[in-house]
Amino acid sequence: MLTNSCFALPPGVHWTPVQDALDLLRRNLAPVTQVRDVPVAQATGRVTATAVLAERSNPPLPNTAVDGYGFAGGKPEGVHRMPLAPARAAAGDAPGILKKGEAMRVLTGAALPEGVDTVVLQEDVTVADGAISFRGPVRQGANTRKAGEDVEAGEVVVAAGRRIGAPEAALLAATGVRAVSVRAPLRVAVVSTGEELVEPGETARDGQIFDANRPMLLDLARRLGHTPVDMGRVPDDRDALRARLDAAAQDADVILTSGGASAGDEDHVSALLDETGTMTLWRIAVKPGRPLALGLWQGKPVFGLPGNPVAALVCALVFARPPMAVLAGETWPEPQGFDVPAAFSKNKKAGRTEFLRARVRDGAAEVFPSEGSGRISGLSWAEGLVELPMEAAEITPGTMVRFIPYGSFGL
Repeated sequence: MLTNSCFALPPGVHWTPVQDALDLLRRNLAPVTQVRDVPVAQATGRVTATAVLAERSNPPLPNTAVDGYGFAGGKPEGVHRMPLAPARAAAGDAPGILKKGEAMRVLTGAALPEGVDTVVLQEDVTVADGAISFRGPVRQGANTRKAGEDVEAGEVVVAAGRRIGAPEAALLAATGVRAVSVRAPLRVAVVSTGEELVEPGETARDGQIFDANRPMLLDLARRLGHTPVDMGRVPDDRDALRARLDAAAQDADVILTSGGASAGDEDHVSALLDETGTMTLWRIAVKPGRPLALGLWQGKPVFGLPGNPVAALVCALVFARPPMAVLAGETWPEPQGFDVPAAFSKNKKAGRTEFLRARVRDGAAEVFPSEGSGRISGLSWAEGLVELPMEAAEITPGTMVRFIPYGSFGL
């Protein structure tokens, strides 16, 4: 259960640095989704509630890594000739027994027979008259895998708070795990506010615009592994918005709104959250972005995002994505960026962290020609964001900047 003060900023704070805001969220949020056990086949895409232990070692028995011929012990330099046993070992066969001094045909993945600890590649062997010949040296243990050299039974294979993807599914299956304790998907309600909005496909009158935020945020929730809940759009009417938030709190675990999150006459999101006594208007030193309205509605966290689509997406990626991951039971995700030379010039003033729509071409970061947050096309043009820290900076072509690909934000 989240407390009413979970979004409260320290007293006297007016403009909050980005990292301070993220640190506060990280300290105060906890998982809200329920836990259940599911078969491994149904666990992909879900978040582990507890650490998962291997029920079987991988590989379970010593086996051969190549097609070849197996025998006991290494061989020194020189030519060696060994009698060939009539049996062979293939993947799936129960381990047999090899007489001392003989060699046996073995295929990739086969459990090593008793009496075999070394395999010579078939390309290095000549077979004739019921015997094999090859040239040494051959190191003892060559071309074999030890039991449990990848994972030992009882070892943690997937940590708690990890979303199970294809690699984890393979590891769970390989280590004999039958069921996994996972969290229910986080349900993310998305509400757009504003008298000026119309649905895509409808006829827009002069002064009206199409609702771009809702399809964007619904898809973002889906791509992040959550269950999107479309709560539609609400005009600038406080009672209508109150009713929609009531419905969203019944259907979802977290609510994303866009628009109405500042302190103006028509900023009903912040006004309603203020009535609950949980609202904090976060003036974050970030560009693009306006103040974020954060609070609780019937115990469900609300992230009041800016109405401008560019600012809404940037703020959702930077400030809403990590908390939603924690609410879903995941560990806090840190976007992984890398330093690349700039292919642009900019005289950055001190005081705000800036996120520029960017992409990498020929090893350098290009930025969208306009920083105007009304230029929605820049979101599609870009392949990520360049993050410029709060300090003043004179950036010229070749200056190293931090580029964060969209994929690092989960897109």
